[in-house]
Amino acid sequence: MFVMCAYKHISEAWKNPEKSYVRDLMRRVAERWRREPAIVRVENPTRLDRARRLGYKAKQGFAVVRVRIRKGGARKIRPVSGRRQKALGVTKFTRGKSLKMIAQDRAAKRFPNMIPLNSYWTWDDGKDKWFEVIMVDPNNPSVRNDRKLTLPAKI
Repeated sequence: MFVMCAYKHISEAWKNPEKSYVRDLMRRVAERWRREPAIVRVENPTRLDRARRLGYKAKQGFAVVRVRIRKGGARKIRPVSGRRQKALGVTKFTRGKSLKMIAQDRAAKRFPNMIPLNSYWTWDDGKDKWFEVIMVDPNNPSVRNDRKLTLPAKI
């Protein structure tokens, strides 16, 4: 008989959200997330298995921040003055950074005393994409004395 630990069970459920309880749960949760601000500090990670794999520890000096990013291509303002060139250069622009990197940058800007350790995808709908960013306070004694933790360079 095969027995799964809790982290493995969570991981398997998130691999196929359509076939597990995750899709129904997250659809209800996303309704509440849409009304929240774009950057919110959360008590516990939504995907505990993924957060632990990326370095999250439930102790002082660690924080999890949920960031909402608008999906789709980059928008550019249509030129109004002067002649209309044939190729306006307004549509079909892609971003220079991934949405995940944009989420990390926004979280780092909101919490200037903390460093983003890593981030992971949480959920998306037709308009938005949510990421959870693991933030670390490098000046906290419990983080500074942790020998296993390697902090990234500050952005």
